[in-house]
Amino acid sequence: MAEPLPQEIVRRKRDGLALSAAEVQSFVRGLVDGGWSDAQAAALAMAVLLRGMDTAETVALTAAMTRSGEVLDWRDAGLAGPVLDKHSTGGVGDKVSLLLAPIVAACGGCVPMISGRGLGHTGGTLDKLEALPGYTTQVDAARLRRVLREVGCAIVGASDRLAPADRRLYAIRDVTATVESVPLITASILSKKLAAGLQALVLHVKVGNGAFCTTRAEAETLARALVDVARGAGLPALALLTDMDQVLGRSAGNALELREALDALRGPGCPRLRAVTLALAGRLLHLGGLAADPAQGEAQAARAWDGGAAAERFARMVAALGGPRDVWRDAGLPVAPVQLPVAAPRAGFVGAMDTRALGLAVVSLGGGRRRGGDAIDPRVGLAQVLPLGRAVTAGEPLAVVHAADAATAEAAVQAVQQALRVDEAPPPAAPLCLGVVQAPPG
Repeated sequence: MAEPLPQEIVRRKRDGLALSAAEVQSFVRGLVDGGWSDAQAAALAMAVLLRGMDTAETVALTAAMTRSGEVLDWRDAGLAGPVLDKHSTGGVGDKVSLLLAPIVAACGGCVPMISGRGLGHTGGTLDKLEALPGYTTQVDAARLRRVLREVGCAIVGASDRLAPADRRLYAIRDVTATVESVPLITASILSKKLAAGLQALVLHVKVGNGAFCTTRAEAETLARALVDVARGAGLPALALLTDMDQVLGRSAGNALELREALDALRGPGCPRLRAVTLALAGRLLHLGGLAADPAQGEAQAARAWDGGAAAERFARMVAALGGPRDVWRDAGLPVAPVQLPVAAPRAGFVGAMDTRALGLAVVSLGGGRRRGGDAIDPRVGLAQVLPLGRAVTAGEPLAVVHAADAATAEAAVQAVQQALRVDEAPPPAAPLCLGVVQAPPG
């Protein structure tokens, strides 16, 4: 049978028709072998943005993109437990992955966490881990298997062989104003997770002024698409919606967030960060068959965390992937030469936070990328960020800016002062966990 013409597939989607599995597969093949030009791929991406895709189409796109490259197979890897993972839709100060992977490993799961880099105002897990001297995020399949077998978790980057169709399509979407398409986001996320050979997945979907989804309706739409398409592709998944109207934790910036995660693994940590991490871990352990229900999963995760087993797994993972041999004795994290407090302008309460503006302040300090390929300064960012509702006195630090020089530090102080509002009364308490989206029974 002759290959469908790209322009005919674009025309059908432009006119609002559903694409067949064969047409979707033809598009994905064209992304990989060059049979589709960038212009044709961009035209289809725009048609999908405007016309949408139903669940069957998105499942077909996800499956085809998964099979466009290598699909990891763990059946003969000698792993000790089910292969589990978590995906986040991004946020400011989100270091949950650094905690969750070793916690789940300590509870009997195996976590090949294929992570990403910072995008826009949000940080990336790989950038955070690379603040550790020697830590390598690019490993071959043999080393990944060995680390998972010996440690139970490995946080690494995707190889060029994993879902290559997504890599090309994302680059096209990035420059054609089609990033926001829910079907394309869904296929992009899930194709890489399916290619990692997972048995269960939890999705952390943020809602608020520091998130990709600023409204609950947007977040629920994305979460429902992710869960339904994952189910259609044979991957058990659920999504937890959480608040992102403030920094998740007390820091934003690569080395600073890594330091906060290290401290949290061996101490109480930020209550909001702990609550989100345990909620996700408990649900993942239940979904993966390691706990009878989410509550039991949370209890198991808390024991692994508080008893030191998760910290031990994290240290072993770091050493196995080239980082410091004893991360607790000397992590070797770089420190910014300039540190300036951001003084509260008056007494009162931290009443509101423009979380996206705080993320952009980190980017302006050099802690994120303005363009792809930019170098990141791991030292810079924000530390000791006060949470919403915290009482402050005039002149008390709302946060501390860590910068490479005085000029960028002063500019960041001004940006943070504008992003953190001090009010006479505390804001109403807002729930942290906003809901769970899961597949219907049966």
